[in-house]
Amino acid sequence: MLTENLTFVRTKDNVQIAIWHIFDSEKQPHLADCATHKAQNIFLTHGTFSDKKTCLRIAEYLAILGHHCYIMEWRAHGASSIAKDKFDFETVATYDYEATFRYFFEELKLNNLHCVTHSGGGIGLTMFLIQNPDYIGKINSISLFACQAYGAASNPISYVKILVVKLLTRLLGYIPAKKLKLGPFNESYYTMSQWYNWNLRKNFHSSFIKQGDMNKSDMNKNRTPYTFADNQPFDYRQHMPTITIPIYAISAKGDQFISPTLGCRALFNDFNNHANTFREYSLGHGDLDDYSHSRILNSRPAAKEVWPTVAAWIEKHAT
Repeated sequence: MLTENLTFVRTKDNVQIAIWHIFDSEKQPHLADCATHKAQNIFLTHGTFSDKKTCLRIAEYLAILGHHCYIMEWRAHGASSIAKDKFDFETVATYDYEATFRYFFEELKLNNLHCVTHSGGGIGLTMFLIQNPDYIGKINSISLFACQAYGAASNPISYVKILVVKLLTRLLGYIPAKKLKLGPFNESYYTMSQWYNWNLRKNFHSSFIKQGDMNKSDMNKNRTPYTFADNQPFDYRQHMPTITIPIYAISAKGDQFISPTLGCRALFNDFNNHANTFREYSLGHGDLDDYSHSRILNSRPAAKEVWPTVAAWIEKHAT
């Protein structure tokens, strides 16, 4: 029987973040006696325009296999509270992820954790782990669905498309996701401008952390030397190789705007870890669909051929 519990955690900037715990209560006694299958803890989160529903179906699938799944909803999304201040991707990474992982390891005291993210959820996880490298050794594996941050403008046409959408978003003040059927939550220009700028400038710079801020922290111990002056924006891209967790990166051929394969591949390559695996799903590769940005995670074909590979990745790195 699938069980769903809701817990709220409070961030350091005083926002309540919703965490949904999904598990199969009937599977736990059976798994305790099963030496061939280990129940694991799995963190899932969505990207822009979305809430827990984006991750719910795959979470239920993984819960039926016997795992404990925890879906975090970004601030101002789903059951999480609305932030009083403007926020961007990095705000979520800095505060929402921090409160969630602190809850996992300080309150629940989990002894293993795997991460499954969609789109901006993977961008947030990447920034969070670079900011908080002590968590890297506590995570067993990562699965990234349709995740890229700075590789969507790979040619003049895609560059112009992103620039036009940025200007339209600025004019409106937000993206009307509900009307455009992108998802249940509109996103402000302030939130989206960071993603636009990363892709148009082809960088992965912080919006509020300076190089000097990190030079003064413990984050740089035994890590790649910095090359920027202290007053320059912190460059996440330079530090992605410090994330040594095995990563399974998934892209969809039909995802031509938000997370095209070239963009996903660029992000994947910058982790620079031979233990990682990249997979584009497409009809040309003998798969069931070319998939879109949303269908790569939520569709019947994805449930049939993509989800089992994520389950296998988790099982391969189970403890």
